[in-house]
Amino acid sequence: MGIKKIFNFAITRDFLKKVGGDYAPELVKICENRGKPITDEEIGKKLPLKITEIRTILNRLHFRGIAAYQKTRNTNTGWYSYTWEISAGRVAELILDEQAQEITKLEKRSEFEEGHAIFNCKRKCSDFPFEVAAEYQFRCPECGETMNPADAKKRTKNLKQHVGALKDEVALLKKYKERYI
Repeated sequence: MGIKKIFNFAITRDFLKKVGGDYAPELVKICENRGKPITDEEIGKKLPLKITEIRTILNRLHFRGIAAYQKTRNTNTGWYSYTWEISAGRVAELILDEQAQEITKLEKRSEFEEGHAIFNCKRKCSDFPFEVAAEYQFRCPECGETMNPADAKKRTKNLKQHVGALKDEVALLKKYKERYI
């Protein structure tokens, strides 16, 4: 089985939505499937958006270095037309950077939680180490409920599973980047 295209990764779709809005993953997929530069008008035929909305998404992607355009002037009308391309390598690069930071943050959190008793209320408003929970007299500062010790083993296990899943997706993205970029 080959490596799936970058826009099929859930992590990529989430990232593109965050950067360009809800239609950004679909727009990127249209550009990728085309395999050559595409105009915003051609994209507009495939998305239920106004051309200004499409240009807004493209400009957001361009700001992050994901989309690049070629500008040409029509000598008869004087109007400019833009053809757009997506850099899948740049998408992978940005996601890899973001995920490396997230993995580091979660690993530090997991390490911290292994060495500290964590308390929270039934609503799970916030998590507090023992020292902070004691300062609040084991009452949640947000809802007033009693705070109890959280299941440390379960929390650590869940954090480690989440980190493992992120590392798996990062490994797939690295393979994609190495093979196709």
